[in-house]
Amino acid sequence: MRIAVIVPVLNEASEMPDLLAHLRVLKRQGCEIIIVDGGSDDGSDLIGRREGFEVLSAPPGRAKQMNAGARSAASEALLFLHADTRLPVNAVALVREVLEPGSRVWGRFDLEISGHSPMLAVVAFFMNWRSRLSGIATGDQAIFVRKSAFEAVSGFADQPLMEDIALSLRLRAISPPACIPARAVTSGRRWERRGVWRTIFLMWRLRLAYWRGVSPETLARLYR
Repeated sequence: MRIAVIVPVLNEASEMPDLLAHLRVLKRQGCEIIIVDGGSDDGSDLIGRREGFEVLSAPPGRAKQMNAGARSAASEALLFLHADTRLPVNAVALVREVLEPGSRVWGRFDLEISGHSPMLAVVAFFMNWRSRLSGIATGDQAIFVRKSAFEAVSGFADQPLMEDIALSLRLRAISPPACIPARAVTSGRRWERRGVWRTIFLMWRLRLAYWRGVSPETLARLYR
């Protein structure tokens, strides 16, 4: 099974060297690599192309960018990777091990959040625990899915926030997620920039509002 790793980027020039080094490893393991730029004005797209990667252009917004990457992919499986997230070393083998038997059509990794605050480990623990109980994955957990299942649920909802929750709910109706305990490591930069406790309260507030039916557009304005 070939896996397409789809990475949405927007003004990630400072992150690109480390990201591309990570993607080169995945490419050597047989992955199809698709970077989808949402209109960067810092040269992120040029850096990717200069280093020999396929870089698509799409309207800004993770959902739009990831859907564009999925449409372009020739692989049987899709893995959606945020620009500041790194997969565990055996990620490709683990995804194939889960998806090839056919009993599960999607899944995600456990998460570790890098940063200075010890609270980030607590945040990651509860994110992983909540995900196991609910069957809902976050984008930071590197969601992967058979392309046929992704197309069957019409991909990511075209919304500016909570697109990962919306996708999880539709995929969960097909099969429970495979929760791989190996950890993807994501940057805690947004947590530390806003303040860890402030971000915790903000995200819970946004999630509660989403479940109550507040539009993703309104939530995106609150998040910004």
